[in-house]
Amino acid sequence: MEKVLLTLQEFREYLGIGETKARELVRDPRNNFSLMIGNKWYVNKKELDEWIQKECRKYKL
Repeated sequence: MEKVLLTLQEFREYLGIGETKARELVRDPRNNFSLMIGNKWYVNKKELDEWIQKECRKYKL
């Protein structure tokens, strides 16, 4: 079974980015893939993958 929510560390590893950029992305209100539960950030993997596809289409990648 595939995980629905990624921790911030898993999100960083998935995208290959550093902590500063990861926190910037999850805190950006334009991105609908992140949520805070308690005091921890999580990323919805399905929404993240859709966001990545959208960004790729925007830049024709």
